[in-house]
Amino acid sequence: MAQFGVLGSVGVITLQNPPVNALSAPVRQGIVDALNRALNEPKVKSVVIFGQNGVFCGGADIKEFGTKMSGPPLVPIIQMIEASHKPVVAAIEGSAFGGGLEVALGCHYRIAHSKARLGLPEVTLGLLPAAAGTQRLPRLIGIPAALNLITTGRHVTAAEALQLGLVDQVIDHNIIVSAMRFSQRVAGQPLDSRRISTYPCPCPSDLDAVFEEVMRNLRRSARGAVAPFKCVEAVRAAATMPYAEGMEVESKLMATLMNSEQARAMQYCFFAQRAAAKWSMPSGARWATSKPLPVRRVAVIGLGTMGRGIAVALAQTGLPVVAMETQEKQMIDAKQAISGMLERGAKRRGVAPRLDGISYSKDIQAVADVDLVIEAVFEDMSLKEKVFQQLSAICRPGALLCTNTSSLDVDHLASQTRNPELVVGMHFFSPAHVMKLLEVVYGPRSSPQAVATAMQLGKKMGKVNVAVGNCPGFVGNRMLKPYTEQAFFMLEEGATPELVDRALEEFGFAMGLFRMSDLAGLDVGWKVRKEERLAKRGSEAAQALRVRGGCRYSPLGDLLCEQGRFGEKTGRGWYQYDKPGGRVARSDPWVHSFLEDYRVQHGLVARPIDQQEVLERCLYALINEGFRILEDRIAAKPEDIDIIYVFGYSWPRHRGGPMFYASMVGLPKVLERLEYYYQAHPDIPHLQPCNLLRRLVASGSPPVHKWSEVIQKLQSHL
Repeated sequence: MAQFGVLGSVGVITLQNPPVNALSAPVRQGIVDALNRALNEPKVKSVVIFGQNGVFCGGADIKEFGTKMSGPPLVPIIQMIEASHKPVVAAIEGSAFGGGLEVALGCHYRIAHSKARLGLPEVTLGLLPAAAGTQRLPRLIGIPAALNLITTGRHVTAAEALQLGLVDQVIDHNIIVSAMRFSQRVAGQPLDSRRISTYPCPCPSDLDAVFEEVMRNLRRSARGAVAPFKCVEAVRAAATMPYAEGMEVESKLMATLMNSEQARAMQYCFFAQRAAAKWSMPSGARWATSKPLPVRRVAVIGLGTMGRGIAVALAQTGLPVVAMETQEKQMIDAKQAISGMLERGAKRRGVAPRLDGISYSKDIQAVADVDLVIEAVFEDMSLKEKVFQQLSAICRPGALLCTNTSSLDVDHLASQTRNPELVVGMHFFSPAHVMKLLEVVYGPRSSPQAVATAMQLGKKMGKVNVAVGNCPGFVGNRMLKPYTEQAFFMLEEGATPELVDRALEEFGFAMGLFRMSDLAGLDVGWKVRKEERLAKRGSEAAQALRVRGGCRYSPLGDLLCEQGRFGEKTGRGWYQYDKPGGRVARSDPWVHSFLEDYRVQHGLVARPIDQQEVLERCLYALINEGFRILEDRIAAKPEDIDIIYVFGYSWPRHRGGPMFYASMVGLPKVLERLEYYYQAHPDIPHLQPCNLLRRLVASGSPPVHKWSEVIQKLQSHL
């Protein structure tokens, strides 16, 4: 709702819909009623709109999307505000996002608190700002700046908003008092020059070039998402048409987006991210009944690439951090790198860097009194065992011991300690201070309090946290294995790295599998395969080279590594680069010849492989493993898997995540194609359709949010 009150000569409209004062039907109706009262009350000379509990307005009520519209539409409400004969001032505190910012744009003046953030994030939901945001914003701040905000959905600080001309004042003290005083000063002044819809749109002389550059950049960055291009069309209408005609274009474009599959997928991601925070364990423990332990001081063990990023992420929370590293040179390099990352991060956020929040030590005794330790040493089980034995001996009772391993057995590490219930995995993704995903890994002995503590700390770091069970590779990397295997097998059968990568990038991945392998370093996976005794020397018998444990195996990556081709770091991998460390990938004739020779050596006849087969084999194998993960109760729900892939593995958000994508394609089709490929390749067990997939199809292919019912029935019969 919206409450109305009068203080002196100022009518005050308070938006009340916690937690973010979303513009639900009752709130919209409340604004109309309150504004009518303000306009009809003789003693009211000006109006201030603000939000309850320190938040102006988070935008539309997304729960209303896809339902029958009730209550007054937002566009005429904003027109009513703008047409008011009494000045209306938006007092922006906390956030003004989406429809909330559009309401503020309809006001005659905008005053923001210095800590406020503003933005039009609709594009991240597969939509555009359809309450005149695409028409008013360009008229206020110009075409280039408006295109940047609308097509990216990024948020700006109050300081940047003032610089752009988006707000009229930024203040540090009480926003309501300041806005009321301001409104009293402007009461009675002419308002014609304050109505943004009447402004001519300031167009640069090279208008066509501006739009073309934006479109060119979007073709590289949008990865197949449609909404950013529709946003550009709407802003072009603002630049080239009268306001009323531009509004018609905005409305039509919004109608095409609102019911699109991409919008459904992106809105699913919005809700899935919130669902992932509501974690549960097979024991029945869950988020609502598990109290986190207090964490006042933290430590990081190991200051390699991951440890440095984790230290920065922790320091940015304001917690005191102990950073421990035994190697002198590594310590010196880490200090310099961490300081640089903290300074750059503070500059981006517009705050002073806090460089004194981290204390460094080469002695593990320095972590003895912390509440939580994150181990980030080299990915070697014997080394990690030693670290956990030491931590168990020196850390105070009740301290949480966490490992950043990406695939090693968390429960085995827990067995090295006196209190295995206080051990969990915190699997960060590189770079750890930038990547949003955090897999919180619990073993069978991990306590709910330990999981709750890790999840709460992740939230404090600004991470998207997903609680998952313990198994090799956890969720993300476990699913990545069959995806990668299929790509290698298709190279053996006639594909090229370029074909596979093109198919995946056109699907929407930021980078194809082989480009990503070159970036990460081929030697990383090679080391793991050697430890698992999968990688064998190329001189071994040809048939044994392609079989492991009775299943098909591709040694292509091993053979490249034997040639010293580790990817970008050596200037050669699946692609060639101008120099070691180069970033521009070019097709490498050597790789093509190598693949041809390999096929001849193993009696393989190359066949045509198209992009459709690449997508079906790579993605459906990955999805099939996702169903197995649900069946094994490693992930509690499909939303958890989807969030892991969207935030950790660059799965295109406009396709909703692998499990949602499977539901959109149709589970019967996924099942049918897996059966087809498994029949063609019976030596690849990852292609054998999972029982859960079969059971879901037999149950009529229910929507994603109802899969849990089928999973519970399946598990009750086990």
